[in-house]
Amino acid sequence: MSLSDRLQNVKHLFLDTAPVIYYVEENSRYWAVLDPVFDLIYDGSLIAVTSPVTLAECLVYPYIWEQSQLQQQFTNLIVRTNNITFMPIDENMAQHAGELRAKYNIELPDAFQVAVALAAECEALLTNDRRLGRVTELQVLVLDELQAG
Repeated sequence: MSLSDRLQNVKHLFLDTAPVIYYVEENSRYWAVLDPVFDLIYDGSLIAVTSPVTLAECLVYPYIWEQSQLQQQFTNLIVRTNNITFMPIDENMAQHAGELRAKYNIELPDAFQVAVALAAECEALLTNDRRLGRVTELQVLVLDELQAG
């Protein structure tokens, strides 16, 4: 199924870490799917949501490689881009993350991502982690299962 079909009724889309990394690094395998998504975000047709987990995970290799420009690119996209909401994690989200981790047996960072997405009232979560497909509270869009268009 195409991503545009899956996004028909989505106004708020949570961005997991992998799609952000693939977009910033212009990964050729995923570009045809991601570029139109970010076009929708940039023109305001779609509001994206990110979290401190997304930011922290995106910065690991730029810190290892001492690439300050790449660190800044990730930070600017995730925290300072119009139509991308950076949501801090609060006590309620932490409690919900614990519940989600117990319910779906997902890793804690993933549980935090889902908890933030739900708190932000996202209808869908864009990821490349098939394990998140266990979550039923919102639509999970896995890049490897999507077609451009």
